[in-house]
Amino acid sequence: MRCIGFLAIGLSLLAGCYSTPTAPIPANLAPATAPALAEGMPTRIDTVLSGMVEEHELAGAAALVWVDGREIYFGAFGMADIEADHPMARDTLARIYSMTKPVTGVALMTLYEKGLFQLDDPLSKYFPEFADVQVYAGLDENGAPVFEAPNRPPLVIDIMRHTAGFSSIYDDETIVGDMYREVRPLAIDKSLQEMVGQMAEIPLLYQPGERWLYGPSVDVQAALVERLSGKPYLEYLRETVLDPLGMTETGYYVPESERGRLAQVYVIQDDGALIPDVPGDEGMQMPYAPHRMTPGGYGLVSTMDDYMRFARMLLNEGELDGVRILKPETVRLMASDQMPGTVKDKYWLPSKGQVGFGLDFAVRTAPPVSDAENYGVPGEFFWDGKASTLFWVDPENKLTAVLFVQFVPFGKVPAHHDFRDAVYGVRQFETRK
Repeated sequence: MRCIGFLAIGLSLLAGCYSTPTAPIPANLAPATAPALAEGMPTRIDTVLSGMVEEHELAGAAALVWVDGREIYFGAFGMADIEADHPMARDTLARIYSMTKPVTGVALMTLYEKGLFQLDDPLSKYFPEFADVQVYAGLDENGAPVFEAPNRPPLVIDIMRHTAGFSSIYDDETIVGDMYREVRPLAIDKSLQEMVGQMAEIPLLYQPGERWLYGPSVDVQAALVERLSGKPYLEYLRETVLDPLGMTETGYYVPESERGRLAQVYVIQDDGALIPDVPGDEGMQMPYAPHRMTPGGYGLVSTMDDYMRFARMLLNEGELDGVRILKPETVRLMASDQMPGTVKDKYWLPSKGQVGFGLDFAVRTAPPVSDAENYGVPGEFFWDGKASTLFWVDPENKLTAVLFVQFVPFGKVPAHHDFRDAVYGVRQFETRK
C-alpha cells in the first residue's frame, strides 16, 4: 500500500492510502510531461470542442488552461444561449453547481487554520442539534422503520468527505429520503441555521464512516462557517476567498443588467435534441433573486477567469499574485485521499476513475486502466458540477484547467473524457478531426 495523506489531524492520524496497480499502463495512456503538453494543445482542444458544437452535441463550450504559470489555451465555441442568440464567450456566466463545494471547503479551512475547529471534532460540538441523531436501520417484520444509535458521532471531516451518514435525498427511496422531501430543509427560503436544525431531526441514512454518499454535507459546512465566524456565509466567503482572489463576478445572484451573459442550461434529449431547461430546481432559480439560503454545495455562478483564479491559487498551494488564502500544508491536506478504510460503498464515485476523496475534492490515486476512464495524472484533484462544468489541478504538470458547458443529464455527452484527452494529447482526441 502507498499512502498519500499521512497527516496528523487533532488527536487522530488520518491517512489516505491506495494500492499501486500491478497491471501495466497501456502505452497510449502514458503520462505526458509539461513541456510536451503545451505543444499542440490549442489545436487539440479546438478540434474537440468545436467538433462537439458542430455535431450539435453541445450548444456551446469554453475552456481555459494554464501550464507552469502561463495561459496556454482559451477557446469558446457555439452559443451560451441559442434562443437569445448569445455566443459563448470569455465573460459568459455559468451555473457551476457543485463546483461551489471546493470554494466552500476553502472558506471553512481558513477557520481551521485559525484553530477554531479540528477535523476529528464531533459535529455536535458546534451543532448540539446533532447530539441525539439516530441512524436508519431498515424495516422490521411489520414494515415499520427501525432506528439505532450511531456507532460513532459524525465528525467535521465526515461532512468534508461525504461520509457523515446524510441521505442522498433525491434518489433515496427510503423513509429518510421521504422525510427530507417532506421537510425540505434545504429550501431556498430557509437560512443555513434553520436547515441544520431541520436536518438534525431527520435520521442519518447510514452509520457515519460506512459509506461515501453525495448529499447535503457541504451545505452543513457553510452553516459551520457561519457559526464559527459569526458572519453570514456569503459575507465571510467574500471577505476571505472571493474578494482577495479578485473573483468579483462569482456569486449566487446575477443582476438583471448582467443576465444577458448568463448561459442557458440545456436538457439533452434521447434523440440528441437540445431543449432549454426551465428554472424548476433551486439551482436554476438561484441567479434570479437573492435568497435566504446561501448553500455551500451548489448555487454559485462564475466566469472562467474567476474560477481559474481559484484553481491557480490551489495549484500554487494557497497563494495567488501575492495574496495567501491558505497555507501550503492545508491545501496538501485537502488534496490528499482521506477515504476511510471503513467505507463499504462509494455510490457513483468509482465512475470518475481511479480516485479517492480528500476534503471537498476527488483525488486521483492511480492512472486510468482503460480508454473508457477519464484521463488524469495521480496526485490530481478535481470536481465538477451538475451542468457538466469541470476543473482540475495537476501539480505534477503544474497545470490547471476549467471547462464550461451547460447541459444535463450529467455525462450525456463525453465532454469531460474528450476534453481531458485533448489537454494531455492521449487516446481519442484524433477521432474528432
